[in-house]
Amino acid sequence: MERAAEACVNRNEEDEMEISGHSPCCWKLALVSLGTVCSGGFLLLFLYWLPELSVKWTCRAVPLRDARVVLLRTTDEFRTWARVRVRSLLAPGSQPLGAPQPSENKRPLCQASQLEELTEVRFFVHHHVRYLWSAESQSFRRLTALDAGLPCASLHTSHGAGLPRSTQDYRRLFYGANKIDVKVPSIPTLLIKEVLNPFYVFQVFSMVLWSLDDYYLYASAILFMSLVSIGCSLYTIRKQYVLLHDMVAAHNVIRVTVYRGPHETEEIFSTELVPGDVLLVPPGGLMLPCDAVLLNGTAIVNESMLTGESVPVTKTALPKPTQGANGLFQDPAYSPEEHKRHTLFCGTSIIQTRYYSGEVVRALVIRTGFSSSKGQLVCSILFPKPTDFRLYRDACRFLLCLVGVAGVGMLYSVVRSIQQGEQVGRIILESLDILTITVPPALPAAMTAGVVYAQRRLRGKQIFSISPQRINICGQLNLMCFDKTGTLTEDGLDFWGFVRVQNGSFLPVGQDICAPSLSGSPLVAAMAACHSLTTIGGRLSGDPLDLKVFEATGWVLEEPTQEETALHDQIQPTVVHPPGQTPPEIPEGASEDEELMELMKLYQIGILMQFPFSSSLQRMSVVTRTLGEKKLVAYMKGAPETVGSLCRRETVPDDFSAVLEKYTQQGLRVIALASRRLENKYTWHKIQHVSRDVIECGMEFLGLVMLQNKLKAETVPVLAELRRACIRPVMVTGDNLLTAVSVGRECGIIPAKGKVILTEALPPRDGQPATINWQYADELPAEVVEKASKEEIKLMLDEEELPPEPRGPNVADNSYHFAIGGKSFAVILDHFPDLLSKLLLCGTVYARMAPDQKTQLIEALQQMDYYVGMCGDGANDCGALKRAHAGISLSELEASVASPFTSKTPNISCVPDLIREGRAALVTSFCVFKFMALYSIIQYLSVLLLYSILSNLGDVQYLFIDTAIILSLAFTMSLNRAWPELAPQRPPTSLVSPQLLLSVLTQILLSLGFQVGAFLLVQRQPWNRPSKDKQCGPVANLTLDSNSTSSRNGTAGLDPAGGEGDDHPSVRSFENTTLFYVSCFQYVAVALAFAKGRPFRQPIQTNGLFLASLVTISSFLLLLLLWPIPVLDELLELDCIPYEWRLILLALTLSNLVLSLSLENFVCDCDPLWQRVCYAQRKFEYPNQATYPQLELDEMAPGYSCRLYAPPRAKYKRLAQELLFDPDWPPQPKTSTKAQLPPAESTA
Repeated sequence: MERAAEACVNRNEEDEMEISGHSPCCWKLALVSLGTVCSGGFLLLFLYWLPELSVKWTCRAVPLRDARVVLLRTTDEFRTWARVRVRSLLAPGSQPLGAPQPSENKRPLCQASQLEELTEVRFFVHHHVRYLWSAESQSFRRLTALDAGLPCASLHTSHGAGLPRSTQDYRRLFYGANKIDVKVPSIPTLLIKEVLNPFYVFQVFSMVLWSLDDYYLYASAILFMSLVSIGCSLYTIRKQYVLLHDMVAAHNVIRVTVYRGPHETEEIFSTELVPGDVLLVPPGGLMLPCDAVLLNGTAIVNESMLTGESVPVTKTALPKPTQGANGLFQDPAYSPEEHKRHTLFCGTSIIQTRYYSGEVVRALVIRTGFSSSKGQLVCSILFPKPTDFRLYRDACRFLLCLVGVAGVGMLYSVVRSIQQGEQVGRIILESLDILTITVPPALPAAMTAGVVYAQRRLRGKQIFSISPQRINICGQLNLMCFDKTGTLTEDGLDFWGFVRVQNGSFLPVGQDICAPSLSGSPLVAAMAACHSLTTIGGRLSGDPLDLKVFEATGWVLEEPTQEETALHDQIQPTVVHPPGQTPPEIPEGASEDEELMELMKLYQIGILMQFPFSSSLQRMSVVTRTLGEKKLVAYMKGAPETVGSLCRRETVPDDFSAVLEKYTQQGLRVIALASRRLENKYTWHKIQHVSRDVIECGMEFLGLVMLQNKLKAETVPVLAELRRACIRPVMVTGDNLLTAVSVGRECGIIPAKGKVILTEALPPRDGQPATINWQYADELPAEVVEKASKEEIKLMLDEEELPPEPRGPNVADNSYHFAIGGKSFAVILDHFPDLLSKLLLCGTVYARMAPDQKTQLIEALQQMDYYVGMCGDGANDCGALKRAHAGISLSELEASVASPFTSKTPNISCVPDLIREGRAALVTSFCVFKFMALYSIIQYLSVLLLYSILSNLGDVQYLFIDTAIILSLAFTMSLNRAWPELAPQRPPTSLVSPQLLLSVLTQILLSLGFQVGAFLLVQRQPWNRPSKDKQCGPVANLTLDSNSTSSRNGTAGLDPAGGEGDDHPSVRSFENTTLFYVSCFQYVAVALAFAKGRPFRQPIQTNGLFLASLVTISSFLLLLLLWPIPVLDELLELDCIPYEWRLILLALTLSNLVLSLSLENFVCDCDPLWQRVCYAQRKFEYPNQATYPQLELDEMAPGYSCRLYAPPRAKYKRLAQELLFDPDWPPQPKTSTKAQLPPAESTA
């Protein structure tokens, strides 16, 4: 038999999958069908849960070219399987972006006479993505459109004329309808999927078993609760589908106009659009139904739906390829990410457009449906990446352990029942009943209660989530990344000052840019003209930095109206001019020359062309024309380093770096400006098609503009709180490196006495390897410089060999903090992989980071076993927000699809709130899990002891325990609110930590000891014998006492309940009554012991419902025990026991309660004790105090894990310990590190 052809799809991408081909096998299908019948359908259900087995057990492996079924498995850590059917379509061609055969243009595509001319195209669809079979590569490939690296020239030439109807119909065969069709499943469909969940299948199995055992009342109660749970789940799931459907339905079906040739247009439904269609964008805008690239004109777009950024964005036409500055023809490949300033994304709202006279703005459709940007976001919501959290893995393993415990109990029950001569049917029922007792069916619902309550509290704090399962993970965050501008600092910028350049030298700093003497300055003209501002509703709108710089000049911006534009053959430019200018009064009868001369006296600058700001290029530029001048002038604005490198060397002052460092060290936002008078060959028409590289070279440096970006009031206290909580803060920004370092010191990310190491990595050049230059920032206070010279900085370490002690926030901090730029980060990724982890361990400031570099940083930190959070404004941080364990977008939208969490509070105060609620939810999950585990074990012990005398708990007893006690306590236990302060330690992540295991085991041993002790004691009592008188009360107790000398029967279960013979074992017995009281009080004791308060949750006295449940249940049990009521005793099938025995039971239960609380609080949850035990053998492990950011924080945190001889599990902790003994780390100042050459190069 030929092996399955295994290959990969989406290789080296985030959604890479292994694929293997299969075809149905008749004999395997027959065997599976037979097994399904014999197993009553359970085998089919089992294969439904495990798709890999359903394929392997029903199909044979075949090459992919012959496959009718493909088996997919993700290559990430989750290794998720999926079974997909291969389908085929008939088309007059096999190229999706091609056209039908010429003969097909004249006749319908699928005429019966044409079938032999059609080509079969095989494909499959997975997560709304279509994969086509490629005969050339003999594999399936993702169906791509015009975003697959096509040259920009081809988008203008080959695809810019529109599609004929026949080609559009042909392409729709491959790409399908252009709609993001989020189908709302019907109630029956959702019900079937929900019921087939293993949890509900187990509940159905349990209810059938209980019904066979005559526990009808209990089974009915569980059925009712299951129906309520299913109903709530169906309502929630359907509501989410409806919300998502409504979110995408607004632009699913609208009417649009497309080109059918150079001049012919047609109005169609947006669902008919395919890649290659040319869309006409109306002047009033529209909600875009697809991804498209602008071919001409400009558009003002609101992208808040995608990014959460409410500032409108200006989109310009995709530039046509031209000759670059080096004379070579430049034709870059189109990419939606690199050319996003020219791309209109699906779901965004076009506010207005600028267009030629008699023409409209044209946009080329590049992606449709689920392939569009919004479609991909919807897919990420519909098919979220599984959450990798140790709690859930450990919970599954613990459940398997409970199943193993149940197996032991089942074996004991079978052996004991056979010895007692039980019937076979009875033996099977009793043994299976053990399984339903040991594995509590209500466990999943109880564990999610804490997350549900936390989500509700977060909503009250204006924090919304589209991924509630991540709330638990927030409780484990130990590193938090922050964007700077708009996150740590205010959105608005304040103009601080400017420095002009004259004759290659800086002039003194100025503050008043509106001075009359500067009205004609090129620097002022650049500030007024170099921006992307536009007028919307009579108000200036655009980037906050552009807006602040323009407003500082006091100039006026005027945009032409549509009527004015229609009077000319070209787009009328936006005009800026100084304030106070009024049109000159022209005398009547003046000639045209005189009128023109009067107008020439006005100082106005027209903006003819814009090259928008690019995060990767770190600059923007405009081409302008001043009224009365012939030559065009280009102005550029951007990062000082970038602008300076593009200027003529003689125009850049020699002290450029020193002046720039002077202002950036003050925390100022520094922008550089430059200009260039273009040659006569550059006309208005030519610049419309010229590359920006041709314009942005040979510039004249004009000077620097400084803006002050003030910290938000909440930034410093929040960061201080995070540091006290041992959560490491990191700054990730696109701003200047020294500015970021200065802001980092100001806000406390870098401690006052922390040493900053500037890291500059240079790529290989002229045969020399890549190099890292280390430079210590000259920012240390004088007293620290005296202790440690900048030339000889050594580790300042304590000599005392003591276990780590918590250090207060005021302890002197001499730690090292690396500051790395985006270009250096890229070089380190490529050439210094061995140093990357060391730099990440100590890296605190990352500046000039592009959006994709932010994502790479988050991934690298996660690979070091950090739990990483990211807080940003949602614009350039989308990738990082999605990649982080907890991404928080500061957006005005209620729920942004840019990140799992969205805060409507525009500052970082939401971060501690989220971490607090995450910790509370995580601890609640642990508490509930331990409580439910103890509940099952306690009941398991009671049933096994009763099975030994052929007895059991009664139907009403089960019902009372599971509903009145367990459910009420489990769900109210989760209501504790989060503790208002963040504690230094973090909650445990694993159920196998020593403290948690000890907690569970001690409670199990306590429960076992008291139950077995009470069981043996009651059997030794002289009054323990069968009794016909079932009345219980003071009189009955006296009667029972007077007959206590009678012969006793230690096995009360041998007499059927009520004195009537039947096939069922007796329920009412002294042993049953004793164990019922003891076990019920044990449930209350463990609930009280496990209901943790500080340091992660508020104490139980603040949880009114939980206290009320405890008091109510305890009072009822005490009433039953000390003042028996015959009606209740009869209902619960409790036997009459002497009053002295009741007092003994009370003493036993009180002793159990005291011991449970004592062991839990003074042994299992005693941090000083565990600190002493954990660190007693590690006294000499830390010869020095840590001088690295994460170790310095971890030392403050009392750990929950205790590993006396093993190294830490987390990679970053192991690395930090290794660096303490590395004499060459940290690097010495003013030194360099060279990358190792590959062996081939080094031996050459």
